[in-house]
Amino acid sequence: MSKSRSRAYRQRIDDALATPRLQDTLHRFADAYLLAREAAFAGMDFDALRAGIAAMKDDVREHREAYLAQFTRNAEAAGAKVFLARTAAEANAYIVSLGRQREVKLVVKSKSMASEETHLNQALADAEIRVLETDLGEWIIQLAGQRPSHMVMPAIHMTKEEVAELFGKVTGRVEPAEIPHLVQLAREQLRQGYLDADMGISGANIAVAETGGIALITNEGNARLVTTLPKIHVVLVGIEKLVPTLEAAHQVIDILPKNATGQLITSYVSWIRGAVPCGDATKELHIVVLDNGRSALAESPHCKDALRCIKCGACANVCPVYQTVGGHVFGHIYISAIGIILTAFYHGLDNAAELVRACIGCRACVAVCPSCIDLESIILHLREVLGEEEGIGAGKALVFKRIMRNRKLFHTMIRTASLLQQPVTRGERTIRHLPLFFAGLTEWRSLPAIAAKPLRDQWAGMVQQVAKPRFRVAFFAGCLNDFVYPELGHDLVKVLNHLGVTVSFPKEQNCCGVPALYSGDRETATALAEQNVAALLADAPDFVITTCPTCTMALQRDFVDLLGDHPRWAEKAKRLSSLTIDISRFIVEQLDGGQALAELASPGKITYHDSCHLKRGAGVWREPRQLLTGIGRELVEMAHADRCCGFGGSYSFTSHPDIARRILNDKLADIDQTGASCVAMDCPGCLMQIHGGLDKQGKPVRAAHTIQLLAEVLD
Repeated sequence: MSKSRSRAYRQRIDDALATPRLQDTLHRFADAYLLAREAAFAGMDFDALRAGIAAMKDDVREHREAYLAQFTRNAEAAGAKVFLARTAAEANAYIVSLGRQREVKLVVKSKSMASEETHLNQALADAEIRVLETDLGEWIIQLAGQRPSHMVMPAIHMTKEEVAELFGKVTGRVEPAEIPHLVQLAREQLRQGYLDADMGISGANIAVAETGGIALITNEGNARLVTTLPKIHVVLVGIEKLVPTLEAAHQVIDILPKNATGQLITSYVSWIRGAVPCGDATKELHIVVLDNGRSALAESPHCKDALRCIKCGACANVCPVYQTVGGHVFGHIYISAIGIILTAFYHGLDNAAELVRACIGCRACVAVCPSCIDLESIILHLREVLGEEEGIGAGKALVFKRIMRNRKLFHTMIRTASLLQQPVTRGERTIRHLPLFFAGLTEWRSLPAIAAKPLRDQWAGMVQQVAKPRFRVAFFAGCLNDFVYPELGHDLVKVLNHLGVTVSFPKEQNCCGVPALYSGDRETATALAEQNVAALLADAPDFVITTCPTCTMALQRDFVDLLGDHPRWAEKAKRLSSLTIDISRFIVEQLDGGQALAELASPGKITYHDSCHLKRGAGVWREPRQLLTGIGRELVEMAHADRCCGFGGSYSFTSHPDIARRILNDKLADIDQTGASCVAMDCPGCLMQIHGGLDKQGKPVRAAHTIQLLAEVLD
């Protein structure tokens, strides 16, 4: 990516962060959306619904040529004209040519992200054909000269006052910022356009192969007017909107409104098939089926699942980055997590590069995706591609390839850093101020000091007296637990010994490799996976225990992926995956720890923060709560308990600290609202972030790992 483009991107971030109204608007919408979505899916099996969508969409992807041929055959038999556009330019050329042939002067459009993708409006304007957007949100951004900031709600970033000012420029008078008035004004301004238009253009939510018809799922009557009143109707639809049957179409209709806006069903579901009478003539129906990179996406072994997308926009609705900077920053044409992937294939990886890096990897999008798309994994693959094409930077390359892979060198340098930090720690465990160009790192949070003696160097002196061990477990500490929070290791041993478990610390273990993997250095991540698999399986433990969910996901998921093609390592990686378990789940499931610790009361009001990879990756969220309430704590749930804290490793240090800071402030506000004196969590990274923010703001709230709180009741 060019320096000028990168500077422009950074400026957009700064502008968005300097607009608190934007964050307020997006946060209020997100809160309302979550409640509405929960109500809409009440009593339904969301996982079963989305598994059905995924299977159907995979079938269409694998047999898309046959379904496209069937759709074309049936649509043309009903009187439509079908054109397959390989590129955006071909799609625009066909529509513009049709407009010129029919002497079209005015086009009315209903909402179509495909037309945004092809820049159709500009192509029509260049041909001196006037375009009138009739979806309320699309008309607003057309007047503003902007692009959509959301796939479903294109003008969500604008206030009613801004809309009133825009409408005033149309009417020539001051318009009150009252929503009913603005809606009525839009209706009055747009109505004549339907009657005057020579052509109507729409998208399609569904194209049914067995009938050759399309379906539009909308909340405004404009789409029906656009598709019925003009004598020519053009449909621009991506090939991914194909479904085999009407029953399959019902699957989409059943889940799309609920996941997009929290509605049981939208106001209008319109079915259109073939040519129909139109006055004294027959209405023309042209269906332009758009490829424009979709076939390439379908053939990508790593990214093809993205074609399952039904364009609900839910990945934006729950995304902390989107809620902080909006779609004009976290998007190109398509926005948020799915937008990153579609941009790479439809508009080129260079246009997606900054968006790929802007993802914080919290997996909120994965949890709500109605098509079971593992968006985070696909984005990680795109980071790898960028790392191969552009490099990961000289500094990261040095750290990952030359230092981190060499375990002894890596750990020696961390130990050296613990000595070099003494002038700024002044003997404390917390760094509150850093000098010179490092000052920004402690501007909005304090940082924990590197421990004077890492856990691995303390392990030999830890006495474990368990007469008849129930299990022998190996502890994978991760970098933070080992070198920053060694006390967590002591607490873990204390609790597990009390429950009849002995713990070993394989000294050959190294970093889990996630920092390298998330930076696009798959080679280093693979090398570290090999080191850790060998170290952790060496003594044949019953289980491998983790206190860091990012490490948990590395051992359970990433190592299997990284080593899957290595004959020597593949089975070992699977073995390690099957043995790896988070400490809270291990205590509850294997040791009945909730009962075993219940007699040890530790009263006090507490709240709990769900770490992203623990809940949405490892599927652990009930277990820590069970343990905390089991020891007598009064658990007060915070709002947005599973919203990211903004850590993200290097995300909060070097790549996007300003976004991370804003996300952290949201988390701290939620903690403050509970009135709890302690916030618990099960991730050292979250502990670093949240404790640092609380400390910097002088909040009298303790941040603690669950294992710390369990160990304290044994004292």
